[in-house]
Amino acid sequence: MSMNIKNEETHRRAKELARLAGETMADAVDVAIMERLERFRKRRNVKGLADRLCDIGKHCASLPVLDRRSPEEMLYDDQGLPK
Repeated sequence: MSMNIKNEETHRRAKELARLAGETMADAVDVAIMERLERFRKRRNVKGLADRLCDIGKHCASLPVLDRRSPEEMLYDDQGLPK
């Protein structure tokens, strides 16, 4: 199956990329598309991870407080040394 690039600037860029990479234009376009797809997929996965982390944070914030001491009181003794 062939692809016909009708935009002259896009054709020029694809030709330059192929020349610099030492590839055919078809290979250069294929690699460029694969790399861009991978960036989009990674970005989507990062967004998914951020959403999951926010959900975990909301869940943790909704849990009851079992120890009313401050973090400093839990970690340090009266002398300011770690317990």
